[in-house]
Amino acid sequence: MDLEKLMNAAKAARDNAYVPYSHFAVGAALLADDGNVYTGCNVENASFGLTNCAERTAIFQMVANGARKIVAMAVIAEGERPVSPCGACRQVMAEFGVSETPVMLASVEGQTKATTIGQLLPYAFDKGDFYEHA
Repeated sequence: MDLEKLMNAAKAARDNAYVPYSHFAVGAALLADDGNVYTGCNVENASFGLTNCAERTAIFQMVANGARKIVAMAVIAEGERPVSPCGACRQVMAEFGVSETPVMLASVEGQTKATTIGQLLPYAFDKGDFYEHA
């Protein structure tokens, strides 16, 4: 699957965002190692700490369906420049991808930026770190 098709899936997911507070809709789509595409949108809550980002929604959807590895990912939101995942999303992406996993960031205005999970979060905390210190 090419990243353009993945971006189209992210755009479609963005249409389902629940953003009554920020009005900042984000969509994400990922290709998993099982060959399926999983999508997510951001879902806000009046108790802001309970809000979930589009990236994590897509990843949790993947895990809930039995897949465990991100092959590629796309994220899109409004703005003049491509949206970048928050720190929490970057860490969850690192848990289920590898450093070289391609990520396409985009704005609805058409600007894109190709990157990788490793570029988004160098020195990510991983399972090895947890088990070494436990």
